[in-house]
Amino acid sequence: MTAGPGARPGTDALADQPGAQYRYHRDLFPALHDWENTERSIVAFTGETGPEGLLGLDQMGHFGPQGCDLAAEAVVTARGGPGGTVDLCELGSGFGGALRYTVDRLTTRGIAVGRSYGVDLVPEHCEVSARISRAQGREGMTELCASATAVPLPAASLDAVLITGSMPHFPEPGEVLREAGRLLRPGGLLVLTEEVSLKPGGGNPSEAFRAVHPRGVFFLTSLAGRLEQLDRAGFVGVERRDVKEWAVSLLTDRLKVVRIFRGSVAGIYGDASADRIRDTLAAARAEYLAGGLLPTLFTARKG
Repeated sequence: MTAGPGARPGTDALADQPGAQYRYHRDLFPALHDWENTERSIVAFTGETGPEGLLGLDQMGHFGPQGCDLAAEAVVTARGGPGGTVDLCELGSGFGGALRYTVDRLTTRGIAVGRSYGVDLVPEHCEVSARISRAQGREGMTELCASATAVPLPAASLDAVLITGSMPHFPEPGEVLREAGRLLRPGGLLVLTEEVSLKPGGGNPSEAFRAVHPRGVFFLTSLAGRLEQLDRAGFVGVERRDVKEWAVSLLTDRLKVVRIFRGSVAGIYGDASADRIRDTLAAARAEYLAGGLLPTLFTARKG
């Protein structure tokens, strides 16, 4: 775990990150690796296609599409309302669900998205994301299989960098934020949702939390450490929004949906995954209530 910007995981943990992240997410969302069949199952249950299908959203982390709404609204607010075009990327884009949803939300809010990039370390995640994007006819989104600390894009080439819930999966978050700063044009915007990555101090979350958020896959940073990382990465105008009340209510609602429709969730993801999704959300909600984790929305500008 990272207690602050100076703490570094061992070299073995860094070297095994693609494998560790792949195994965790493969076990949680096995069906997504067969997207065509999964999409048919989701449509059969919800009557919808696209990212707003009820079950497909569980690939979007603890906050689901509502967290993407937070990120999109932060971009709109920072730009002073609708209008204009942005080039952006998401670091730690996983299966691409959050990025696709956010691009669509920005478009409906009157902001055109020129180029969008999903950056993920795990080749299998990038392959799944690209397959879904192709199936949806998305020509403007590019998957980049790369570390979030070394993105193959030019410096100062983006207007916005998004990290929607992926911070706990970065063993070197300070270096990720430094890379975000490199990618942004002067005055460019960083939007960061902290779902289960930010803790108040040096304490550790409960064992119940760790049972479904294993070490080596989830890395936590203290609030003081994160602020120092942002400062070292050259960000200014850092604004932190505490979203605890909102997050507790959101996870309460998501848990109700997962429990009520457990049979349908299990039909798509399997019994073990359905129970793990439920337990993951429940453990995060318990940590929010206990004050062990700080659900937060950060925005900051490239100085």
